[in-house]
Amino acid sequence: MGNVHASSKSGTETLSRTPPLGLNLPPLQTDLTKNNTNLSKDIENPGSIEELHKKCKDVFPIPFEGARLVVNKGLSNHFQISHSLHLTSGPSSGYRFGATFVGTNEISPSEAYPVLLGDMDPSGNLNANMILQPTNNCRFKFQAQSQNCKFQLTQYSLDYKGNDFTSTLMCANPNLLNGTGVAVAHYLQSVSKNLALGAELVYQRMSPQHGGQSAFTSLAARYTGNDYSCSGTIGVTGLHLCYYQKASEQLQLGVEFETSLRLNEAQASLGYQVDIPKADLVFKGSVDTNWMISAVLEKKLTPMPFTLAIGAMLNHKKNDFKLGLGFIIG
Repeated sequence: MGNVHASSKSGTETLSRTPPLGLNLPPLQTDLTKNNTNLSKDIENPGSIEELHKKCKDVFPIPFEGARLVVNKGLSNHFQISHSLHLTSGPSSGYRFGATFVGTNEISPSEAYPVLLGDMDPSGNLNANMILQPTNNCRFKFQAQSQNCKFQLTQYSLDYKGNDFTSTLMCANPNLLNGTGVAVAHYLQSVSKNLALGAELVYQRMSPQHGGQSAFTSLAARYTGNDYSCSGTIGVTGLHLCYYQKASEQLQLGVEFETSLRLNEAQASLGYQVDIPKADLVFKGSVDTNWMISAVLEKKLTPMPFTLAIGAMLNHKKNDFKLGLGFIIG
């Protein structure tokens, strides 16, 4: 679904009260007009296609291995820095310095722009993100990654949010000299209060020796209930289905099924999240059809601003076990 990681929130509009039934009823045409007005107010912005499976994916854990120490320090209401040290056998091992700036253009109590954030390691490898919202309907995002003094990724995206739809244009690694890059167009429309339909178009242009150019489309849908949601995408590359269920205030469940026609592979995963607010504890776990079991536990050590994180991965087929221990300050 593209290489964009993005986040959007839609407000809830209040429905106008329907006049009570009585002897002096208004004309039928007036009733139909009011009902249509209430129906249009009931439809909200569906978000973007990138967030189509967000509720389900947020339930699944993101495990890690080795030892990790993260120190967050707020210098002001708008500026924060972080120091992270990760000790592992993988390529992510080492120290990284991060910084985040949040502007004064407050859209909602939880949203303010512009947002500038990034992190860098001692070798100069950089990850940077910028999010701008010049108007209430338009949002611009830029992402860049550099490694060994060379850009590995540059990505631009523009979101336009209407009352009941969201459209997105994205361009990744554009090179005007040789005419290569990836262009993606998304559109998601709220058909009713519960149903949203959309489509995605991806066009990739490569050098002639790497295959020239290719394009494919996919369709997307999401149905949202009071405490559950079903979402899916289907295209020439495969099928992706997600189901999310909020079983209770403490338990959330997610099921994901994904196929790849290019690789002739299919995988199903089950994830769950347990929240225990009184203990300041969150536990996430998952298991998939490849016999991979993952789990992450996060425990806030109140009243101190410390968080203890424990992650684990077990692959039964490969007989491989990995364990991670993390400590977050701030």
